[in-house]
Amino acid sequence: MGILEASKPLIVICTRDRARAATFYGNTLGLIAVHEDSFAAVFKIGEVNLRVSVVADFTPHEHTILGFNVADVTATVIALRERGVHFNVYKGFNQDELGICSVPGGMVRVAWFNDPDGNVLSVTNA
Repeated sequence: MGILEASKPLIVICTRDRARAATFYGNTLGLIAVHEDSFAAVFKIGEVNLRVSVVADFTPHEHTILGFNVADVTATVIALRERGVHFNVYKGFNQDELGICSVPGGMVRVAWFNDPDGNVLSVTNA
């Protein structure tokens, strides 16, 4: 068995404003808050914890740092749009009017959006 094979993953996302990020992840995305300590606001995603930690001078990645695998991409995008989430449109990507990209073959669909700090998140059926 590998050293970390039986471990449980933990996601860490950086923010410059924990209160704003906690509102986004909890209220907008609908994640369940587990607790908050002096280092992070902690949310539950399935069986994994998401820690949203303050890093005053971080620069967000321009690529996806966290993706959510969902059963229905279209329904999820519509629900998030109703909560004020704006989806990213990328030049050269095959995206529909909702911002959903269908990769060649049409089976995999993905849509990208940003959290308040500019971290790129996605919803997909992949």
